[in-house]
Amino acid sequence: MEAYLLDWANLLLRWVHVITAIAWIGSSFYFVFLDNNLEKPKSPDLLEKGVDGAMWAVHGGGFYNPQKYLVAPKKIHTRLHWFYWESYSTWLTGFALFTVLYLYNASTYLIDKSLMDWQPGAAIGVALSFLVVFWMVYDGVCQLFGFRKNGELIVGILMMGVVAFMCWLACQWFAGRAAFLLVGAAIATAMSANVFFWIIPGQKKVVEAMMASQSGGAKYDAAKLAIHGKRGKQRSVHNTYFTLPVIFAMLSNHYSFMYTHAHNWLILFAMMVGGALIRQYFVQRHGYHYGRASHPWPWALVGVLILAGVIVALRPAPQDATKSIAPPADSMPVTGQKASENSNFSQLQTVMQARCIQCHGAQVQMKNVRLDSPAQIKLHAQAVYQQVVITKQMPMNNSTQITDAERAVVADWFKAGAKVD
Repeated sequence: MEAYLLDWANLLLRWVHVITAIAWIGSSFYFVFLDNNLEKPKSPDLLEKGVDGAMWAVHGGGFYNPQKYLVAPKKIHTRLHWFYWESYSTWLTGFALFTVLYLYNASTYLIDKSLMDWQPGAAIGVALSFLVVFWMVYDGVCQLFGFRKNGELIVGILMMGVVAFMCWLACQWFAGRAAFLLVGAAIATAMSANVFFWIIPGQKKVVEAMMASQSGGAKYDAAKLAIHGKRGKQRSVHNTYFTLPVIFAMLSNHYSFMYTHAHNWLILFAMMVGGALIRQYFVQRHGYHYGRASHPWPWALVGVLILAGVIVALRPAPQDATKSIAPPADSMPVTGQKASENSNFSQLQTVMQARCIQCHGAQVQMKNVRLDSPAQIKLHAQAVYQQVVITKQMPMNNSTQITDAERAVVADWFKAGAKVD
């Protein structure tokens, strides 16, 4: 029952997390689009109102005229909408999902004893520290160098080094699947922290000063308040570059050929860099469209070349089709008789008993899958073949130490018709 309820928690949290992430990323992408498409108005009435940029758009049968004011408008006539719950909801649901999937089952999903044999409590503490430490380092770098000459370039180079080190360290300490997700979660935490600590507080200070001025208080100093807008824009732009790397990290747990690779940290870092460069292309191409910048195609080209390089580097080695994939007899678990004398299904049952029943037997049925009877094995034959032979995602983190020869037994049995009699 516990496994069943955890599966439901996993499904529902994942569902809500994806929905809120779409809302957050969608609004983030839209406002970056606006900033790169707004044009300085020429109309005297708009200039007199303090409009710094405007554009016309058509969507859903209606016309829209978004306008951006320098610091703040003189008066807000309708309800002011704040964009922050999209960010907070995404982080809260993501952290809850991370807790259910990885922290609650740290021994199974977070820890790979071949890398680091530590207790669940220690592993959980270190994993959570990744979220905090990355934010502190990133925020410190931004405050120290963000507004200096060539500050954004310095911040970018330093943070690339920090992310590379984090990828390496996570993959040295945690199971590959968890390491990829942890790096993505650390960057996503920094994104939400940008909203919580800088973007929203800065905007609130501007609104408070504007409202106080309209109520008869002292006129606000626009130049003094401009720093809040400048810092908010800086962190918002950083968030848009973080987006594609984070999404890749979240999706990568479905592709074991990446996180189980000997150089998994380098793969993760390369894919993140490629994603950030491609996002740079989309950010800058609107400026080119309006004649404000050169065509940004080199960013996309370099990003695609990095992705292509990873694809080539991970290509499977050619196999000799003439060679049998049957395992040698001495590689099979001891069952009282020689493995070579067993039928395909008898060999499979031996592997199931040694490597799979712990999580898919009478006492525990992870993902509601049982493999302790011929009927159940037959029912799940396709899934067993996909998870054990094709993706090699099971056993999770190879916690039961299944061998390649035993995986070959599963392949032989399935290809022979998945017979159980």
